[in-house]
Amino acid sequence: MKMKKHNFSAGPSILPREVIEQASRDLLDFNGLGLSVMEVSHRSKDFIAVMETACDLALEHLGLNNKGYTALFLQGGASTQFLMAPYNLMEHSAAYLNTGTWASKAIKEAKLFGTVHEVASSKDQNFCYIPKGYSIPEAADYFHCTSNNTIFGTQIHDFPKTNQPLVCDMSSDIFSRVLDYSQFDLIYAGAQKNMGPAGTTLVVIKNEILGKVSRNIPSMLDYQIHIDKQSMYNTPPVLAVHVSMLTLKWLKSMGGVTSIEALNKIKSDRLYHEIERNSLFTGFAQKEDRSLMNATFNLTDDSQKEKFDGLCLEAGISGLNGHRSVGGYRASIYNALPIESVETLIQVMNECERKA
Repeated sequence: MKMKKHNFSAGPSILPREVIEQASRDLLDFNGLGLSVMEVSHRSKDFIAVMETACDLALEHLGLNNKGYTALFLQGGASTQFLMAPYNLMEHSAAYLNTGTWASKAIKEAKLFGTVHEVASSKDQNFCYIPKGYSIPEAADYFHCTSNNTIFGTQIHDFPKTNQPLVCDMSSDIFSRVLDYSQFDLIYAGAQKNMGPAGTTLVVIKNEILGKVSRNIPSMLDYQIHIDKQSMYNTPPVLAVHVSMLTLKWLKSMGGVTSIEALNKIKSDRLYHEIERNSLFTGFAQKEDRSLMNATFNLTDDSQKEKFDGLCLEAGISGLNGHRSVGGYRASIYNALPIESVETLIQVMNECERKA
């Protein structure tokens, strides 16, 4: 019998077991058609129903149904959104908050389209905190932030009030917590953290913010065209959309975002408590800005690394290594990660301390 694996990978990441099982069945026979979900036409009524359900559930979970928003499932990852957002929204300038690697990449792309005001940055301390007390220029066409920083383990807990459209990269914490999502005008998220497999990107856009730039936009990068074509301007990534739809159904069966947030808080509270209690470990992110999704920590004694790594391996813990920018360890505790996996990691941390 194979050992149970505890998957702490930052992405592609853990998916609910029942989602994987249903997707596996659909790979062989989708909707009783005798065809794989990978074989059916994206124009068929069966797949159109998948796309419509996925979009409807995305808006439902965010509380944005019937509020003037459209959900899209596109391709190219969040990295393509780094340029699509300014392509569609920046006429002259935009304001950006720099809280890590992905925010920095978004800023780099935005500079191709106009003036970028970097209103604040936490680069001075290797992005271990979220800047506060900054001002957003009134002339900016929009303000962009990254809600959760996968690499450094920080998360924005209070979003600024601004008159400009609010654009947010939520790739690693989408659907993980209750927020007033109507404060955002554009949300985008790669699926492979908290929603599905790599290959599709969720974009949720407030329709009224479009059509205000003077430049010509290539069709594949034009949000309005994707809205008009209902995410079908080109052949969508059918399998990734399908699995994302199954995950959104699973989330609803779990009680939605409210229920999953409560579970996420239990998982993160227990893990952070152990990091603080255990003399062998120290957290990387400042306490007030710690992420509910990605807990980053280091050993206080590097001589214990071989022992800790060995204990993790014996316990079936996978994907715990930190990003090279931070080193140490990163436990990604996304929606689908069961509390059992967090408890297993805590037990290993305890055992390592006892044997030190």
